[in-house]
Amino acid sequence: MSELVGKSIALMFGASFFFVLPAVMIWGWARWGKRKEERRASLFSCIGFALATSSGLLAIGSFLYSVAIGGFPFYDHRLLKIYVWGLLLSLGGILFALLGLVRPNPLRWHAPICSVAMLVFWFLMAVGE
Repeated sequence: MSELVGKSIALMFGASFFFVLPAVMIWGWARWGKRKEERRASLFSCIGFALATSSGLLAIGSFLYSVAIGGFPFYDHRLLKIYVWGLLLSLGGILFALLGLVRPNPLRWHAPICSVAMLVFWFLMAVGE
């Protein structure tokens, strides 16, 4: 029974990282694009959200690269560099997102949520290595 619960939790986390997080990122960029008058106030949030999005694109790109080369060997130096860059992009995203929380703006909550989610993603991927 506990194995079924563990698999269910893993499935929910996987679904949230691969479906919910990209949807939130697309929604955030669409929301930011619609509100032209508030863009200046959201500079820090925009930078944080851009870093979180870059981290997500790095994850997608590294997955596609992995498929193209037939997978990474255990403790491959390229994969470890990808993990480091993913973690740094997410941490930078968190820093700028927290600075962007000061003023109301379209990305005020999208930026920290996506940045933290990407940090958790990279951490789990690195621990799973």
